[in-house]
Amino acid sequence: MNILEKIIADKYREVDEKKSLIPVKLLEKSIYFSGPVVSMKKYVSHPDKSGIIAEFKRKSPSKGIINGGASVETVSIGYMQAGASALSILTDKEYFGGTNEDLKIARKFNFCPILRKDFVVDEYQIIEAKSIGADCILLIAAALEPEKLKSLAYFAKSLGLEVLMEVHDGEELDRSLCDGLDLIGVNNRNLKTFHVSLDTSLQLVERIPSQFVKVSESGISEPKTLVELKKAGFDGFLIGENFMKSSRPEQAAYNFIKEFGKLKAVEPELFQA
Repeated sequence: MNILEKIIADKYREVDEKKSLIPVKLLEKSIYFSGPVVSMKKYVSHPDKSGIIAEFKRKSPSKGIINGGASVETVSIGYMQAGASALSILTDKEYFGGTNEDLKIARKFNFCPILRKDFVVDEYQIIEAKSIGADCILLIAAALEPEKLKSLAYFAKSLGLEVLMEVHDGEELDRSLCDGLDLIGVNNRNLKTFHVSLDTSLQLVERIPSQFVKVSESGISEPKTLVELKKAGFDGFLIGENFMKSSRPEQAAYNFIKEFGKLKAVEPELFQA
């Protein structure tokens, strides 16, 4: 059993437990449940914005503790002040050290699109995502059968949420594409080996239909890489570990985005609508 399979098996057990503790009717009473959704698709692809989805992540299965003491309030506000287009908040506790409360705090202090980064396997988690203030959910093609992924995507759409589908190779992309998706993310990290290669993004970008916002994820450590990815056809860039490994992630994001801005000024035609 690889790490993804273990996480998914544990996630099914976690969801069953949550269903027995917090009924759907209670989730639907949240102040966020009937609130408006901020479009991740629009913010990430907007030519005046950086396209960066800045992630708050305390730990990971591959790296262990990345930043155990960071404040989600300080970091999320700092990310947005630095010029990020959107936030990604990990809510998986066991493997990534996140909580639903983290996302609620980020929502309280920021008007921007927020991706709930978790391993979604059940409609209950989508209702939960809406109830804690998320605008977008993640569906991982490697973790879901194509029909189940499509069903969950359409359910999310019925609640007004946007959907980012994550793929790792062409097979996952081809079998899971559907019109219930908004953004397609290419994860440069192989979830079986944890090996990271930007070639994964570069090889898949042209295979993603143009109606989807294209996002490159993982392994992005230099601003110049964003220019390369933009030239290749990507709209957005999910960056977490590169910021979070700093003692002040928000400052690391500020420095990174400032440098990216200088590179954008050299080739402005790349970043126009």
